[in-house]
Amino acid sequence: MGSQFTTRESSSDAPLLAVHNVTFGYGRQPLLYDLTMQVGAGELVGLLGPNGSGKTTLLRLISGVLRPHSGQILLEGRDLQQLGRRGAARRIAVVPQELHMPFAFTVEHMVSLGRTPFTSAFGTLSKQDHQIVQEAMEAAGIASLAGRIFNELSGGERQRVMIAMAFAQQPCLLLLDEPTSHLDIKYQIETLELVQRLNRERGVTVIAAMHDLNLAARYFPRLLLFQRGIVADAGPAEVLDPALLSRVYGINVQVGILRGAEHLSVLPPGSEPTENEAEHHSGPRVHVMAGGGSGELLMRALADARLPFVAGALNIGDSDHTLALRLASAVITEQPYAPISPATLEQLRAGLQHASLLVICPTPVGTGNLALLQAAVTAARNGLPVLILAPAQNDVQPDAETSQEMLLQQTGILTRDYAEGQGVQCMRELLQAGAIVVGSVGEVVEIIRKMGVLASEE
Repeated sequence: MGSQFTTRESSSDAPLLAVHNVTFGYGRQPLLYDLTMQVGAGELVGLLGPNGSGKTTLLRLISGVLRPHSGQILLEGRDLQQLGRRGAARRIAVVPQELHMPFAFTVEHMVSLGRTPFTSAFGTLSKQDHQIVQEAMEAAGIASLAGRIFNELSGGERQRVMIAMAFAQQPCLLLLDEPTSHLDIKYQIETLELVQRLNRERGVTVIAAMHDLNLAARYFPRLLLFQRGIVADAGPAEVLDPALLSRVYGINVQVGILRGAEHLSVLPPGSEPTENEAEHHSGPRVHVMAGGGSGELLMRALADARLPFVAGALNIGDSDHTLALRLASAVITEQPYAPISPATLEQLRAGLQHASLLVICPTPVGTGNLALLQAAVTAARNGLPVLILAPAQNDVQPDAETSQEMLLQQTGILTRDYAEGQGVQCMRELLQAGAIVVGSVGEVVEIIRKMGVLASEE
């Protein structure tokens, strides 16, 4: 008789898991915004991000415990909500950070709980169920612990029991919430080696929220970096970028390959400045004001030209904020869907005092972000050069003879002002203070390069 311990394979060409435009929050505070991602069958994916970034919430949404406020989650091409809790439990297994049992259950009893989604209303296990439980314990290396009391085991042993219980469900998708957070280094490695081996041998797809960046780099070929949305989705070499990690986690780190090692290592900051830090202190200090995707082309162009810049203030969840976390040398961040707070505005003003140039992108202006333009007006009056990016919609180029009203119209503010004319007034004051209207991203890049050349000649 062949082994009963198998995993399912999707017969569809669709990805095993597809998250489409999912938004979710607790109370009035949104946490995930318009999130879209896909995971293929057999992948091993690590979720990274600081506390509160949404990793555990995403796992709960994928498991079906939480329902998204908007958007859709598909498992094997089917809506997760249509599967129901029992149907989802037959396909998705979850290993929590910790599990405390109020009863003196044995290890074998614990693992047998993984068969609950498949048993009758009376919870009776069939001969086949018992065989699957035995094979799950053997696969996890805990068969010898079958008669032991779960609560009396060490942390590493309990973790293996929980993984065996999850595999007794015969899932196509295994979710782990920080599986190594309470373990010493021996059990951390043993746990992840077990997960990696079961993924390789059984073909089960694994998504794990991780707090240890070094372990994530070693065991997960695909990493998703979270900050209330996906900031980066790639292999360890790209995601574990020191500048990116510094912006997301709020602390400077170094990333490299230790002597004799094969994997990337994330290290505390050293006394010497990194190459990125040195680069960020050369040339003009450029500040970009954007939002709603208006700064995407400019930020990518500046990054391609290796011109460092600061971005903000930007709301968490804004597409420009997500991109700025990847490309900018620093990002001034505001809470999602919130107006600019006094603390954030003070941070912006301090940043503008140290800037050499401000570039304002064609973002819509409302009461929530009007304070940004007002701060820009003050900075311009204090002598900060300002460029207003306004992609030309006709062949007319501004010159010395162009009237201010024509320039005002060319900025596009007349169609982007949702602040009862206050945005138009700020733009008019910027022009009066000497702001220059620039018709293309290329022109902005060229101006910044010339500023750098002039500064080096002085």
